[in-house]
Amino acid sequence: MTNIPQIGQPAPNFPTPDQHNQPVSLSDFSGQWVVLYVYPKDDTPGCTTEAKDFTDLSPDFSALGAKILGVSPDTEKAHCKFIDKHNLSITLLSDPEHHLIEAYGAWRLKKFMGKEYMGVARSTFLISPDGIIAYTWPNVKTKGHAQAVLTELQELAATSNPQ
Repeated sequence: MTNIPQIGQPAPNFPTPDQHNQPVSLSDFSGQWVVLYVYPKDDTPGCTTEAKDFTDLSPDFSALGAKILGVSPDTEKAHCKFIDKHNLSITLLSDPEHHLIEAYGAWRLKKFMGKEYMGVARSTFLISPDGIIAYTWPNVKTKGHAQAVLTELQELAATSNPQ
């Protein structure tokens, strides 16, 4: 059974290398919002759309003090090629052993053409500055998703930090 972190629960911490093979963990972003999005594979149509959309909106996320982290089972080298090919400005984490992906409940039973297999379920988690799951999208469709995450962050940031 897959355990997807629920709203209000502490977000699982993770020590995972980024595209430059530098260790990254959730605690590195203490005091910041974090958008952690899990995706199946670099340079596939849906994953490319999602990464480009998050890149396009990254100034809006940054203005709200949010860091965008994408994670897939791809290697650091594959992430670098993906970033260079599509001019991405977001951080991509490499999780070939699925430790982070499993901790967030995104390694799940999937079905394709009548066959069942374990794979990455496209998911997104909005993590508050105090490390709590603020919102989840357990089954993401890429079209308009980055904008939906930004809208939710704008609402949550406004209510947690009223002007």
